[in-house]
Amino acid sequence: MSTFHLSKLQRWIVLAIVSSALLLIVIDMTVLYTALPQLTHDLSASASEKLWIVNIYPLVMAGLLPGLGTLGDRLGHKKLFVIGLAIFGIASLMAAFAPIPSVLIAARTLLAVGAAMMMPATLSIIRTTFTDARELSLAIGVWASVSSAGAGIGPLIGGLLLEHFWWGSVFLINIPIVIIAIIFAVWLIPNRKGHVPKTWDFIGSVQIMIGLVGLVYAIKEISRREGSTVIALISAILGIIAMIIFVRRQRKSANPLIDFSLFKDSRFTTGVITALLSCFALIGMELIVTQRLQLVLGYSPLEAGLFIIFTPIASFISGILIGMVLHRVDTMKVQWICLFVSGLGMGALLLFHNGNIIIQIIALMVLGAGLGGAMTAASNSIMVNVPIEKAGMAASIEEVSFELGSALSITLLGSLSSLVYTASFVLPEGLSVSPIVRDSLDEALIVAENLPATAGATLIEMAQTAFDKSFVVVLATATIILFIAAFMIRVAAHRTKVRNHK
Repeated sequence: MSTFHLSKLQRWIVLAIVSSALLLIVIDMTVLYTALPQLTHDLSASASEKLWIVNIYPLVMAGLLPGLGTLGDRLGHKKLFVIGLAIFGIASLMAAFAPIPSVLIAARTLLAVGAAMMMPATLSIIRTTFTDARELSLAIGVWASVSSAGAGIGPLIGGLLLEHFWWGSVFLINIPIVIIAIIFAVWLIPNRKGHVPKTWDFIGSVQIMIGLVGLVYAIKEISRREGSTVIALISAILGIIAMIIFVRRQRKSANPLIDFSLFKDSRFTTGVITALLSCFALIGMELIVTQRLQLVLGYSPLEAGLFIIFTPIASFISGILIGMVLHRVDTMKVQWICLFVSGLGMGALLLFHNGNIIIQIIALMVLGAGLGGAMTAASNSIMVNVPIEKAGMAASIEEVSFELGSALSITLLGSLSSLVYTASFVLPEGLSVSPIVRDSLDEALIVAENLPATAGATLIEMAQTAFDKSFVVVLATATIILFIAAFMIRVAAHRTKVRNHK
């Protein structure tokens, strides 16, 4: 790979360019959380359509990332980055004016394509731009902070826009940023040649996407009140078969999309696990909390976003501070400590979700600080421990971890929430309403609008009580997962330390 000697100022400008693109990608993952109630109402979206509007974006991105990360290694990451920006801008325009749920789902799919082209390039460009260990750790810290904070400020941006505009505005804000980023990217990011002899396994990329979609759809279908067990089973089988074929294909390939030998390095593997579970916890918490704030407590979208903002603020600060010292500390130790701190924050939020608001804010900040540090340490472990010619592959693996964590969080925790809600919902005697009120709180509130005042108030109370029960179960599950992950990585760190001293 060609060597480019950029000045210190130029290096940090390049970081700002790729970080702005990353910010768009991660904001679009969560910006719909505060817009979901209004969007669901305006488009008359069903519970299933609502789930796919949110879920299709990280799911498709996760499926495309391995192929596009390797393609970036082959063709050069700047080229894919700029093309991805353009696609992202077009898809944002399409999503903003979507007239029906199916068009919005299609636009979110196209957004995922653009994001999947950009995302590995952002981290790969950082990896090849910063050669000094201290600067690289700090740059990765900034990248990870933007990633975690961007996901956190998504609900706030959505809330601010919905105070004055319609839900489509959450996509229109992407357009000016995309235009500016394209101009500066073409101008300032060096054209580093890729490794042309490498091949791009398009078939493998399709295989892993089919596998992920099949497995996630099976989980979604089996959790629905009227879901088909047969369809869920068929979907799960297809997903498993596709994943098995993918793994076998990669093991035989001379230029695999995913080089599984990278996972022999425990630092790399724990980084992937930490990235996945950090995103799993963050996205799941934000989705369930923002919905409760609006649909149960009556917060406006802006108020819900402001309440959540303390998590990304703490995450951003923590990520940068951790990035400043990572070049001289054990990253695996940092990972398990930060995950443990995250578990404490999530557990405190669970215990005091009906308590003093100051305590809830402190809990959100502890959670954010832990996740920000964990994501930064994970990114460093993944990117620093691979050869530079595999930067795109490593970046795509990390980002698959983030996106898969997000998709699994929305699917598993979202489905768990729906399952508990449906099981807990008690329809008042003598109240004859559509059975869809048992599908989601959104639909119960819509039905209540057309009922007499007393009957509507009774229905809302029953639905909100059921949702609160699902809220508790989801937060408890996320807390347990964080503590288990911290323990597992602590054990792995100890074993690695013992092995290295032999």
